[in-house]
Amino acid sequence: MNVSARVPRRLESYVCGRWTPGEKQGVPLLDASTGNPVAFIDSTGIDFAAALAYGREVGGPKLRALSFHERAQMLKSLGQVLMDIKEEFYLESAFTGATRADGWVDIEGGIGTMLSYSSKGRRELPNTRVLIDGDVELLSKDNSFSAQHILTPLHGIAVHINAFNFPVWGMLEKIAPTLIAGMPSLVKPASQTAYLTELVVRRIIETGILPEGALQLVSGSVGDLLDHVEGQDAVTFTGSAWTGRKLKSHPAVVANSVRFTMEADSLNASILGPDAGPGTEEFDLFVKEVAREMTSKAGQKCTAIRRVIAPKAHVQALVEALGDRLAKTTLGNPSDEGVRMGPLASLAQRDEVRERIRDLSADAEIVAGDPANVRIHSGDADKGAFLNPVLLYCDKPFTANAVHDVEAFGPVSTVMPYDGLDEAIALAQKGKGSLAASVFTNDPRVAEEMVIGMAPYHGRILIGNRASAKSSTGHGSPLAGLVHGGPGRAGGGEEMGGMRGVKHYMQRTAVQGTPRLLSAVTGRWLEGAGAADTSVHPFRKSLAELKIGDQIVTASRMVTLEDIEHFAHFTGDTFYAHMDEAAAKANPFFEGRVAHGYLIVSFAAGLFVDPDPGPVLANYGVDNLRLLTPVYPGDALKVRLTCKEINPRINAEHGEVRWDCQVTKQDDAVVAQYDVLTMVAKTWKAQ
Repeated sequence: MNVSARVPRRLESYVCGRWTPGEKQGVPLLDASTGNPVAFIDSTGIDFAAALAYGREVGGPKLRALSFHERAQMLKSLGQVLMDIKEEFYLESAFTGATRADGWVDIEGGIGTMLSYSSKGRRELPNTRVLIDGDVELLSKDNSFSAQHILTPLHGIAVHINAFNFPVWGMLEKIAPTLIAGMPSLVKPASQTAYLTELVVRRIIETGILPEGALQLVSGSVGDLLDHVEGQDAVTFTGSAWTGRKLKSHPAVVANSVRFTMEADSLNASILGPDAGPGTEEFDLFVKEVAREMTSKAGQKCTAIRRVIAPKAHVQALVEALGDRLAKTTLGNPSDEGVRMGPLASLAQRDEVRERIRDLSADAEIVAGDPANVRIHSGDADKGAFLNPVLLYCDKPFTANAVHDVEAFGPVSTVMPYDGLDEAIALAQKGKGSLAASVFTNDPRVAEEMVIGMAPYHGRILIGNRASAKSSTGHGSPLAGLVHGGPGRAGGGEEMGGMRGVKHYMQRTAVQGTPRLLSAVTGRWLEGAGAADTSVHPFRKSLAELKIGDQIVTASRMVTLEDIEHFAHFTGDTFYAHMDEAAAKANPFFEGRVAHGYLIVSFAAGLFVDPDPGPVLANYGVDNLRLLTPVYPGDALKVRLTCKEINPRINAEHGEVRWDCQVTKQDDAVVAQYDVLTMVAKTWKAQ
């Protein structure tokens, strides 16, 4: 199929539950390689106030009615469908100038991010609609008044304004945490590549997996949309710092204290360690990584390496190695076999990059590539937005300004020398805040000093060396579990970061009251809330019967010296405090020989476990174990076991139960406190 020969289509917006064309024919969007029209885009006539209200009033309640696990499962189902039809997206992606490898990062990277969030949501969040944030705060000595921080979904809509360079990943990495949090989204992609985003949204809506109103799309200008944002809404923006500052200072955003997250221009740096000279594995890895970051997506990545910082003694060898590698990059139509780098997203973008190269030339000289002379393998050099990689060298980076202020958003990087680690760190900091940095070194001292010096100015730092070469995701790859953002000129915001990203779309609230009522709100038993049914051992109850607060208080068991010695020899733990009376007494914490902590935990299990087959299927862990008071021979232990939290699993016949386990001795002193985790059947019929 010749993907460049199709009839251009008219893009539509999906708002208020229907696909809606603009009132005008719209602006043509061109194939980045040939200049042929791909689509027309226009959003005139759309009622943006109604679209926002629709998300709040229709999508929000439906999402909030679901638990975290149900929302995460929804994303899993959606991701699986999208992965099955990914080839359709690759065909559309070629119009943007993306090679197959570029498209993989955008398409499968975006779907993979959604699936990662789905997995993390089901593993790391409870199957509830309220998220507990931190431990209970005790506010009274008698446990009659306490406080618990909780997180609940905002009752607004998240407006995601995305950049042109990742039309799929840019959308999915934002809506995944938003939807898991329970908040609807309205996506506004950059116009240049909006045809790919629109296609993906069409396929998402066709699945019927998302509740109505959970996802809307604006194809074209946002018009007066931001005039209508409210205090429960959130706005995220990816793009230029100038545009981001303009949106962030919008009167409605300021007046209503709307949460605003910005990811902006970033002069990311990669630093070659002083130990990583020519001939080392780290030097070769550094050259490969810089070249890859310059050519991947034609350098149109917010995390791409813009500043290449190297020891002065290695600069000449580095420039030669980079020049040789970049010269081998095959530029052309990304749908053609053998092409390694496609064009920029548009002719306007190519003109912009050439202008920025002229700005950089005030401080640096071009040492590889010619921005005015395009050499291509295929495509149209005049109508296509092609630009060969350009490498510059700045000999005096500490007196230069442009190389630290100007971002050429394309296949452009500047090499600059340093003397000593302090200079390397200072040069990295001159970027005034970046999304990502990397250090290539095999020296632990260099890694430590560089990371600590650069961390306050960067959202993410990669340490590259020979040991991680095969497994490393590289300098420019944001990952679902890691924060993506940066301080200063990078925008000052954060995206992703696993559950950190989810919490951005939730409100943290401190709730005060009696433990019994707080437990009702949070779905977690708290000390002081009292006990529920104690007539039946809670291990005899399935999830259908078990209630928060169900409790058992066991009989006592005395710990003897023989118990301690048997446990020591049986396990091999003959630590002196258990075996040597004089040495134990010399320890400031003990009055003599003491029982092993794990002996106490083992005895506790023997006291509270019901041994017969029943709904408790497995013990799979202990959390937050604290040994608080020494146990001596002659002490008598008993256990209070309370059902603390019930977490049913979706699509499974069991769920997780968290039990509060408190071990005390004869004077009621608490010996040990911890949570026991078990798997319990949802229903159980005695055999």
